[in-house]
Amino acid sequence: MELQFMGAVQTVTGSMHLLHANDETLLVDCGLYQGHRKEAEKKNRTLPFHAESIRNMILTHAHIDHSGNIPNLVKSGYDGNIFSTFATRDLCAIMLRDSAHIQEKDVEYVNKKNKKKGLPPVEPIYTTEDARKSLVYFVAWGYDRPFFVNSATRVRFVDAGHILGSTQVVVDVEENGKKRRILFSGDLGRKHLPILRDPAHVDEADYLVIESTYGGRYHHPIEDVDRELAKVINETVGRGGKIIVPAFSVGRTQELVYSLHLLMKDRKIPEIPIFVDSPLSVNATEVFRLHPECYDEEIKEEFLQNNEDPFGFSRLRYIRDVEESKKLNSYKGSCMIISASGMCEGGRILHHLKNNIENPKNTVLVVGYMAENTLGKRLVERSQVVKIFGEEYALRSQVVVMNSFSAHADRRDLLNYVKRLNKNRLKHIFIVHGDPDQSEALAEGLRQIGYPNASIPVLGEKYHLA
Repeated sequence: MELQFMGAVQTVTGSMHLLHANDETLLVDCGLYQGHRKEAEKKNRTLPFHAESIRNMILTHAHIDHSGNIPNLVKSGYDGNIFSTFATRDLCAIMLRDSAHIQEKDVEYVNKKNKKKGLPPVEPIYTTEDARKSLVYFVAWGYDRPFFVNSATRVRFVDAGHILGSTQVVVDVEENGKKRRILFSGDLGRKHLPILRDPAHVDEADYLVIESTYGGRYHHPIEDVDRELAKVINETVGRGGKIIVPAFSVGRTQELVYSLHLLMKDRKIPEIPIFVDSPLSVNATEVFRLHPECYDEEIKEEFLQNNEDPFGFSRLRYIRDVEESKKLNSYKGSCMIISASGMCEGGRILHHLKNNIENPKNTVLVVGYMAENTLGKRLVERSQVVKIFGEEYALRSQVVVMNSFSAHADRRDLLNYVKRLNKNRLKHIFIVHGDPDQSEALAEGLRQIGYPNASIPVLGEKYHLA
């Protein structure tokens, strides 16, 4: 029985973990790697294992860094089940096709430039048709309802509270009379986030694979979110500027819309136009409306009891059409534009940044994690000049980072999560899904509270589960 780490080790993207037992291999997540374009292209195009060698797959949630290479997996020969929650399946139905569409459009743009330079054309990693075909393999399952992927491996989904449908994965395996429980945290959420329930607790595990996105950092209190958001909006509107928000289409956009709805209801911000300019965000919001079983009590009391739509109000406009999106470039006056992708690596947000970051009246509001070597990270670092579509632009707009919006557990949350597990049973902790400094910080924190067997795997490493 072995664990093997094929992605999201000492980085936050490209999650892929393999569990080898009983001459079968179970894959947990199959995400796209995000970073340097050439490095990402190479890693994503070539899977680090033979697709045919995988018998079953478990998906923790729909974010592209966990799900985004599933079409390539199927294209490469995988024909087993892909187990997920119902909400994750529904989100993937739109997100994987959107990922393929973005790739196709980016390749189309690049090939026009390549043709002028006499360079050969390039192909997307996978197409929209590949993404559609991969959806056939999804099998949805509910929280806290155990199921068997084979006669010796039982799986249970436990709410992770990160995005709609996100789950921790409890895997119970028996091999040669030896039983082991492996707990994959997935991406853990925070307590008291709007919309979703808090992460549930698991009490027993032999081995833990835990994320460390914010393993060395503490978030501001959730209660500060609305106050900080109102301050940014009021200051930007006061100088006649626009607020440009790169936001993940799933989770962050809906949380932001929910907060804006409450702020306008309470008249804490002016009634400026708010545009959600992302077809994926529009579709994802519809999926959120389909899954009230994932909501917490607050949203039920605030909106559902009065038959109000938490994701719709008078000043909010969802944009699907490309021509409508282009009209925003010439919009006069203050407004907020929320667009994808969250790390500014593709999609319509690039056009909005290109047209707005050179104006000091405007604000780029960062409400999510930005991985190393992404345009989003360069904005966070306030680089004087950034490249968008290969052209240089001076960053003169304000850049405000609001980590309060993070849907990831912080250092305190992660340490408390581990403390809830039976310490006498827990043999080893594997720290993944974090930049090196964050993974190291979490490892050191765990050692300080009495967990010496906490380690950070290297890419491709195998660990024998004794």
